Amino acid sequence: MTAETSSAYLRRLGTWDAAAIVIGGVIGAGIFRSASTVAERTSSGAQLLTLWAIGGLLTLAGVLCYAELGARRPQAGGVYIYLREAYGQLPAFLFGWTMALINYPGSVAAVATTFADYTCAAIGLSPQMWVKPVAAGAIAFIVGVNFFGIRAGSRMLNVFTLLKLSAIALVVVAGVILAHGQFGSVLAADATHNVPSSAILGALLPVLFTYGGFHYLNDLAGEVRDPQRTLPRALGLGLGGVVICYVLVNFAYLSGLGHDGLAASRAPAADLMRRLFGEGGATLIAVGIACSTFGYCSIAIAGGARVLQTMGADGMLFSAVGRIHPTSHAPRVALGVLGGWAIVLVLWGNFNWLVDYTTVGEWLSHAFGIATLFWYRSHFRNEPSPYRVPLYPLLPLLFVSTVLGVIIVTSISQPEDAGKSLLLIAAGAPVYYIWRWWQRRSA
Repeated sequence: MTAETSSAYLRRLGTWDAAAIVIGGVIGAGIFRSASTVAERTSSGAQLLTLWAIGGLLTLAGVLCYAELGARRPQAGGVYIYLREAYGQLPAFLFGWTMALINYPGSVAAVATTFADYTCAAIGLSPQMWVKPVAAGAIAFIVGVNFFGIRAGSRMLNVFTLLKLSAIALVVVAGVILAHGQFGSVLAADATHNVPSSAILGALLPVLFTYGGFHYLNDLAGEVRDPQRTLPRALGLGLGGVVICYVLVNFAYLSGLGHDGLAASRAPAADLMRRLFGEGGATLIAVGIACSTFGYCSIAIAGGARVLQTMGADGMLFSAVGRIHPTSHAPRVALGVLGGWAIVLVLWGNFNWLVDYTTVGEWLSHAFGIATLFWYRSHFRNEPSPYRVPLYPLLPLLFVSTVLGVIIVTSISQPEDAGKSLLLIAAGAPVYYIWRWWQRRSA
């Protein structure tokens, strides 16, 4: 990124704003759905809660690595910046190609549709008629708010983060009430799900994927105040809060539904609230889940647009995408491109394959992004860094090896999805060389 574009962003985000980005980027709709999948692949409540705690600790290892990377390079663009410096333009472009042009808008389209599903259910609209218009309208509204700058977007995000935490607190309270003080069965074995120990690793996959999204703050690092101090604090506080929420929510599910009931439920939060408050409770939690998904979309659009803008400033995309508005200090063109493409995917309706096939690419980017820490440590031995990841090199090695192991397991269990994900990444290579050839010819 050039000095001009880097300085065009204003550092307006404090510690709470940054921590809210971490919480909002991780907690979407996953915890309200994927807990039942984990229950299906475990044999007891003890195993289930242990897996959620292990997943949180592994993700925390990655977050601590991202904290050092963000402190070393507190610029907008996140992983794109680290890959460009450590490995060169092509790997950085492949990351941008996969994430900012496919994964970010694909995930926004999918989660916006989930928001529309819950919103229509809560207010009684026909899903066949209104889901797509509501999802597209939500994306357009989020883009419009972010046009006014990161401060306006963070204020909206803070509100929705509080609402989603309130929904989680409500689920936890409902589970405790339904348990009637009988918490001994929470950790008990489930005779209906006798899963062999060798298959439990498969239960870790949905846990890790539910913890995804912690990297969005690094995409917005160029707008964080005192980033060398704020980034580590916000990443640690944010993910620590997420781990506590996830463990408490699963404890509530087990308390109110039991392990077998959780495994059989497709919407455990709604089932839990329905048992205590009837259909009104199910509607209330639907509103909470809608708020949670809306907040995630806001973060994904804001973070993805900064990656696009950084690529445009680097000459990896059209120069207009790299512009930052002089008044709002927002990447309006990048926001419009990302939001517009996400709306196209919503209306097209075939975006799920994009999300499925690029999940492997997203986690590969995490592995390679954190691996750049070894490059920074070896090439900038004397560079001052106010934060250094503890237990180096153990924590980055643990995270990278675990993520690569998850990808290998995914590739074995879902070879078609993994293969198409890798093909989508590889398709960016000829695009890169064609773009470079076109630039040279134009010059």
